[in-house]
Amino acid sequence: MTTIILLNFSHPVTDAQLARISELTGGATITPIDIKSQFDNDLPFGPQLEALLARIPLDSRQLQTEPILIIPPALNFIAAMLLAALHGRMGYFPPMVRIRPVANALPRRFEVAEILDLQGVREKARAQR
Repeated sequence: MTTIILLNFSHPVTDAQLARISELTGGATITPIDIKSQFDNDLPFGPQLEALLARIPLDSRQLQTEPILIIPPALNFIAAMLLAALHGRMGYFPPMVRIRPVANALPRRFEVAEILDLQGVREKARAQR
């Protein structure tokens, strides 16, 4: 059975979300790694991104060879910078888990909507040049 590393830069992942990710990945075992991604808006983001990247407990070889999914940070600026940096370190855009609110749920809950193939999006866009 395949094991997939889930780099989670967002809220903690629930058991139900992990089960759904496993289902969407063909029954893979999901190993979540939670990485806090809170940035200080009053400070430059570059050094904060470097500190965030340093908290990823994977070496260069693992980033390039292990199956990895990400849940990006909620703040768009951080997510964009993180994706650019991960692409540089991994050699491709990692697939991304899209989380959405459960309709009419009180208290608010979130579910896994889909897994986005960012590298596939990039390759499709390149064909439109």
